[in-house]
Amino acid sequence: MHSLPRHFFVTGTDTGVGKTTVTVRLMQQLIAQGLTVIGMKPIASGCAWVDGRWQNDDVLQLTAASNVSAPPELINPYCFEPAIAPHIAAAQAGVTIDFHVIQAAYAQLASMADVVIVEGAGGLLVPLNGSQTIADLIQALQLPALLVVGMRLGCINHALLTAQVLKQRNIDCCGWVANNIDPQMSVPQENLQSLITGLQQPPVLQVPFQASLS
Repeated sequence: MHSLPRHFFVTGTDTGVGKTTVTVRLMQQLIAQGLTVIGMKPIASGCAWVDGRWQNDDVLQLTAASNVSAPPELINPYCFEPAIAPHIAAAQAGVTIDFHVIQAAYAQLASMADVVIVEGAGGLLVPLNGSQTIADLIQALQLPALLVVGMRLGCINHALLTAQVLKQRNIDCCGWVANNIDPQMSVPQENLQSLITGLQQPPVLQVPFQASLS
């Protein structure tokens, strides 16, 4: 696997492109190298009330993949019941997503492990409150971004648009992952080559199709 930074933020071309699947796979590979690794998902929607707190399947996967125990409120500071855009879910719950809360949680996690992988929600410009987006959160955490590209029709445009925003925001793109989410995709190799050309680097990882993705 291509060498990755100590801590980084996993974003995607869209929702449902397999960010959690990719994050877990990267965590497993880093743990196999002898590192201590924690997965963090600051904001999650589509949560259920279990054992006295809101829980989210993506967060549970990240927690299970981590080899360092950390309090749930650090791994996932904001968890909302409806599976809708986070800023809408937060507004419905009467909550404002506060970056200071997320930054404090991240700082604690970073002191506990060699590697912290932070997984975003949706794509780069998903609103999180009245004025801030996922891109703003990446900047606030001062992390490089790893881009997950869901390999399906339209992914070239989505990937290049996302890369353009990263560049405009001066967010370092430390690599990208080709995640095969559509087994019926036409000319996948040609699309992959177009992405390599457009993103100006080969993928750090190619993930084969899996029936269930997050």
